Amino acid sequence: MANLSVRKLDDNIYARLRIRAANHAVSIEEEARRIISKAVSAPEHISEVFRKHFGPHNGIELESTSQQIPHEPMDF
Repeated sequence: MANLSVRKLDDNIYARLRIRAANHAVSIEEEARRIISKAVSAPEHISEVFRKHFGPHNGIELESTSQQIPHEPMDF
């Protein structure tokens, strides 16, 4: 596994990272790993993003039209 050192980290940022780690009951190092991992991981599929923000649990029913209305290819 690789190692990473972060120099010249602002004291305020370090303090906020320490608080965030404490809130998640993990070490500062583990919290930093989680943040970096999330930042560089593959983005969610767009349909999952829409379901998360606009789905039935948020009071919005989304209808799937991909099967119902075929479309013609764009002509440039």
